[in-house]
Amino acid sequence: MSTLFTKIIDGEIPGRFVWKDDDVVAFLTIAPITDGHVMVVPRQEVEHWVEAEPELLSKIMSVAQTIAKAQTVAFSAKRVGVLMEGYEVPHLHVHVWPTQSAADFDVHNVDHNPDPARMDDNAEKLRAALRAAGYEANVPD
Repeated sequence: MSTLFTKIIDGEIPGRFVWKDDDVVAFLTIAPITDGHVMVVPRQEVEHWVEAEPELLSKIMSVAQTIAKAQTVAFSAKRVGVLMEGYEVPHLHVHVWPTQSAADFDVHNVDHNPDPARMDDNAEKLRAALRAAGYEANVPD
């Protein structure tokens, strides 16, 4: 059975993608901690990060770092948070979100009802920053 993330990757469920390549995708989460909160997800269904091949895990973290650099520009972030937990969806994923202070690391402060127009704007800001950084080949329209 496909995971929720596989359904998003396959287009069965809509997603606001900011990165796509042969191994990894990144899209805005539907419950952001801050504007620009992204999930970096392998196309391959791996339930727990310790089960991932080292090459895949390295690729995921490389994309997460690229996204983080773009978030720093797009959202004037002082720092960028990163988290792997995987309790809600049994498919390896890395949360990456721009922050202004340590208060932005409280995962209990997620917005469960974000404004769709704001989400679209956040996705476009991040895509623009990724394109400006030279990653246009991996940035979907």
